Amino acid sequence: MAVGFKGYGLTPTQLSASGSFSFSDGQQYTLGHGSVVIAAITSCTNTSNPSVMLGAGLLAKKAVEAGLRVAPYIKTSLSPGSGVVTYYLRESGVTPYLEQLGFNIVGYGCMTCIGNSGPIDDNIANTIEKNELVCCGILSGNRNFEGRIHPHTRANYLASPLLVIAYALAGTVRIDLATQPLAYALAGTVRIDLATQPLGTRPDGSKVFLADIWPTRKEIQEVERRHVIPRMFKEVYAKIEDGSPSWQALQVASGKLYQWDEQSTYIKRPPFFDGMTKELPPPRPIANARCLLLLGDSVTTDHVSPAGSIARASPAARHLASRGLTPREFNSYGSRRGNDAVMVRGTFANIRLVNKLSDAPGPQTRHLPSGDKMDIFDAAER
Repeated sequence: MAVGFKGYGLTPTQLSASGSFSFSDGQQYTLGHGSVVIAAITSCTNTSNPSVMLGAGLLAKKAVEAGLRVAPYIKTSLSPGSGVVTYYLRESGVTPYLEQLGFNIVGYGCMTCIGNSGPIDDNIANTIEKNELVCCGILSGNRNFEGRIHPHTRANYLASPLLVIAYALAGTVRIDLATQPLAYALAGTVRIDLATQPLGTRPDGSKVFLADIWPTRKEIQEVERRHVIPRMFKEVYAKIEDGSPSWQALQVASGKLYQWDEQSTYIKRPPFFDGMTKELPPPRPIANARCLLLLGDSVTTDHVSPAGSIARASPAARHLASRGLTPREFNSYGSRRGNDAVMVRGTFANIRLVNKLSDAPGPQTRHLPSGDKMDIFDAAER
């Protein structure tokens, strides 16, 4: 697969690539370019909007009633922005339908949108890698930086909660939802002719299109009027500072100044102010500097300082391992922003970074003038 600043580097002959795998239900499934493997209603951005959340619930209800389901290998989740959302979804009666499609509540706060979805099935990951597939994540979050959502979803699309469900049902983003039948193929593949074959049918054999199950504005407003009431917000937010029993059990030191814990790998006293003087020192000249990275024009903040999971073979991982941590304890760069030793090793550590000094995407470069290939952090320190 070619490396470039734009697109996915696919040649015309690679566009039809696909791969099959066995899943835990004993069935065979096929993935192709555009196949959805992660679908998440997530982030505080969209999940605090009652209209779109209840709309998603009503869409799920109609989909279930039409006999549709989400492919079992798609990793689905629902992480509301607050407990109020859980409250009105339950009170309106749509929670069971969301759960039947796999959108169970997995927690509150930063989830899939910051790379906390967890691993996908090994057989799926191996199929994607072996066939170099551009598989997709579809989420209602507010960021889809390269490499942030999941290492195996090269394409990630932001959508409303309703469209997250729609594309989860379709199983692929290579579909015209306005004209083609909706729902994942019960035959176990998304590699079919979407223009001529239905992806799902009702018990009576009729095809199901997105327009058939899309809730009307009137339906959404009626449910919102009946179930999203001020009492819910008052009941939930009256206890918001109490937290959970686990939160209440935390032992916290008192005092005006933070007490640094030398053993902590999350919050570390930074050296930024060591040796600082009242008067600024004169600037030092930069001489004989060499290129560390040669990047294109699509460099995001997440390429510069990623917030996703810490790769096991990265300099940050090696640093944490030297402190006695196991891979399952590495967590994410976002969770370790209070540790400068981790974050400096995570600079430009995005797995999708395209550096023309390197022959493959990832956080590596060539040290100059030696030409040795190494991690960006190691080259900068050499």
